[in-house]
Formats: sequence, C-alpha cells, structure tokens
Amino acid sequence: MVNKQVTLFDSVLKNPVIAASGTFGFGYEMAEFFDINCLGSISLKGSTLNARYGNPLPRIAECSDGLINAIGLQNPGIDAVISTQLPKLSKVYKDKIILNIGGHSVEEYLLAVEKCNDLDNILGIELNISCPNVQGGGLAFGTKESTVEALTTAIKKVSNQKIIVKLSPNVTDICALAKAAENGGADAISLINTLIGMRIDIKTGKPIISVKKGGYSGRGIFPVALRMVYDVFEAVKIPIIGMGGISSADEVIEMLMAGASAVMVGTATLKDPFACKNIIEELDKVIKDLNITSLSTIIGRAHK
Repeated sequence: MVNKQVTLFDSVLKNPVIAASGTFGFGYEMAEFFDINCLGSISLKGSTLNARYGNPLPRIAECSDGLINAIGLQNPGIDAVISTQLPKLSKVYKDKIILNIGGHSVEEYLLAVEKCNDLDNILGIELNISCPNVQGGGLAFGTKESTVEALTTAIKKVSNQKIIVKLSPNVTDICALAKAAENGGADAISLINTLIGMRIDIKTGKPIISVKKGGYSGRGIFPVALRMVYDVFEAVKIPIIGMGGISSADEVIEMLMAGASAVMVGTATLKDPFACKNIIEELDKVIKDLNITSLSTIIGRAHK
C-alpha cells in the first residue's frame, strides 16, 4: 500500500482528500454508499447559530462543467448538529472532522463557534466568510481585509479549536485577504469557495435560480482555483487546503504542488457519490508513476 499520509496542524491524515462542505451532507448519509473511513477528513454541511430553511426553490442550475447553487445555508442549527448529527457520524466515521460555520453577524459566528469548544475529535472549524454581513451593509465578510482580520481575531479569542478561514475568489486580491486572515490568527486557509454565476431559461427569459445568481463550482473552475492556491502559498506561512473543481488524482497532485497541504473534493461528489473514494484509490497509481516517496515532499514543488 502506498503511503498517502499528510499532516495538517498536529494531526496525521491517512490521505489528503477531504470531503468538501455542502457536498457530503453530515457524512453519515454517504456511509450507505461506501466506507467513508477511507477519507482523510470530512468538512460537514455548513451550520449557523439558528436553523435556516435556505433560499426558495429553484436553487440549482446545471452547467456543462459544473453547477450553480444558491442553497442559502439550509441547516438545522448548530445545537442540532452537535446533539444529533455528530453522534450519527461518530458511529460510522472515526477520524477527526471539520465543522463549517457561517453567520450573518459577528455575534452569530462567535456564539456558534463557542458551542464547539468542548467537542472532541475536531480537526478544525472552517469559517464560511462568504456570508453577507447584515451589520455591514450586506457585503460578504470575506471581501474586505479589515473585516476578515477583525472577524478572525474575534473568533480566535473565544475558540479553542483550530480555525480555517475559507476564502472567496470573488475579490480583487485574494492574497491580501489571506494575509488578513493570517494576521487575525487563522491556523489555516481553505480556498476557493464558489465563483458567482447564473443561468437563464431561454424559454421564459428569466434566471433559472430564484435569487438569480449563485455559486458556480465544478471542473470548470479548477485552473482558477489552482492559480489562487499558488498565489496564496507565496503570501502566507500557514497551511492551505486547496479546493475548486478537483475531480481526479492528478489534480490532487497539482494542488499539492501549488502549495496545498490537503485538498477538498466537492462538486464531483454530487455527480458521483464515489468520487472521493475513486480519487483516493487513483492516488496509489499516480504516486507510484511519479516515484513520490512522501506527499509532504511535493507540497509547493511548483515554487522551487
């Protein structure tokens, strides 16, 4: 068996493939399809302080190389996640997991994150900062350096978990935002979140999605994500989790060479529930073919 281990924070993951938030549910649902213990980790469906229904239907539009979604953070609320979803997951998955937390005010983030302080087996908390800040005029938290740094700083003061800041690509300078998160005390960066896109029904002449625009993800965004991971690697010293259109073992290797310490696979799972499992199995052959002795030795190789 090829050694696919990587290290993130003080934890050794059996491989670098993490199921991305919003595409793998709360994890245990996917255990009906395969043994999810093959995964390096799982980033759970995004959770907020209170339960949210999300946006009205329709909220999905298909594209040739991906899809557009505007789910709107539908979730049962962090208390229900802790009391109901995590115990279900613990019965079928034994490794550390990532909690994804969103909010529409600083207070919402802080209260939700604090509730996670006593949880065991947590690799980290991934902050979705693409949420609109209702106290800041509706702009997403992740679009201004000062807001990113202030939010990260505030969360680090109340959390005893590792904090991963998830960056949006819908900005002018993603490196500046990555540095702002690092300055605020972030333990890692994950990128990229979805691009903004839309589709129009040519029969009606109206946008397909009820809220008109949504997050575009899938194979079409991989080159953009790879470039941004490459750039951010040169801007910060903290670990990076790369994501965005990954659908093969070769692309996992590319992401590591660009500077990622681990990767997240998302939209590929929506097309094929076995995507993560297949990619992990493909890694064996790719590692052998490239004569890689340890994945840690190729992280950032493209910069050398």
